[in-house]
Amino acid sequence: MNTPRLLLAPMEGLLDCTLRDLLTRSGGIERCVGEFIRVTDTLLPDRVFHRILPELRNGGHTTAGVPVRAQLLGSDPACLADNAARLAALGPAGIDLNFGCPAKTVNRHRGGAALLDEPELMGRIVAAVRAAVPAQMPVSAKMRLGLRDDSRAEDCARAIAEAGACELVIHARTRDQGYRPPAYWARIADVRAVVPELQVVANGEIWTVDDARRCRAESGCDRLMLGRGQVADPGLALAILSDGQQTMDWPAVLHLLRDFWERVGLQFEPRHRAGRLKQWLYLLRRRHPEADEAHARLRAVNDPVAMALGLFGAATDLRAAGAVAAQEAGWSSSKREGAPAFSVSAGA
Repeated sequence: MNTPRLLLAPMEGLLDCTLRDLLTRSGGIERCVGEFIRVTDTLLPDRVFHRILPELRNGGHTTAGVPVRAQLLGSDPACLADNAARLAALGPAGIDLNFGCPAKTVNRHRGGAALLDEPELMGRIVAAVRAAVPAQMPVSAKMRLGLRDDSRAEDCARAIAEAGACELVIHARTRDQGYRPPAYWARIADVRAVVPELQVVANGEIWTVDDARRCRAESGCDRLMLGRGQVADPGLALAILSDGQQTMDWPAVLHLLRDFWERVGLQFEPRHRAGRLKQWLYLLRRRHPEADEAHARLRAVNDPVAMALGLFGAATDLRAAGAVAAQEAGWSSSKREGAPAFSVSAGA
């Protein structure tokens, strides 16, 4: 079997540019996809694209040098095409189209997984975007197996392939199955069989090296997209590539957390910082007992200084550390008034 090629999933409300940067520094990730950019009926200004995908200011790459594709979500082919053309001029590593988001608010507005019952419209969206961006710019898509069932999975994949996409990520569950185990990796193999011209990536419920082995065997895919599993275990990609020989211990994870905390100090107002850190600790609990202990001990803590003392044993000079982080990344140092909603179910 070929060496696996590993991608990092888009995870709305969790896996932002800061976490992408740290997880790609950990090694093993070949490419990322940013959080979706919602397109309705307007041509978005450049500042919106830069806000959601700051890596555009770094040549479409994380500071570790890993390319990042921008993801668009919407249902109007013409409007998506116009925005894709503007976005392409800013230099992302490619354009991805979201046909998989299961969020009710998104689906109510005919976005994400809601389109899985309309393969013809999906094809028109892909074709319009493909025609609107330069020929050398990759156009890919991400979908689930279906809306309520998987009966139209093959139709959706054919529509995407025939419209000119170069790659398709398949999350191996339907919209209604949400994130409940298991993921139906064998159905990805069925879909692959009808689109041999398309590079297919398997996604969903890959938490361990053993999960990755079984996913590859059942789906037939050498390319895997990691989401919550990589956030819960930042060493997962390297462990998969080394067949379990390389792992990341808690001191190494704690080093990442300290770097993350410094950057959070730059990005968020004080009242939001502790919640952002606890969000990552919550997922790290799955792999690291030390994270479980820390989360239980600090879950009621909201003061940034108390959080830093409780987790790292020392207060952190957030202003100085944040300035260094911003200088390294080349991104804006302006504070955000809001913070992502606390959610651990928004990813792959």
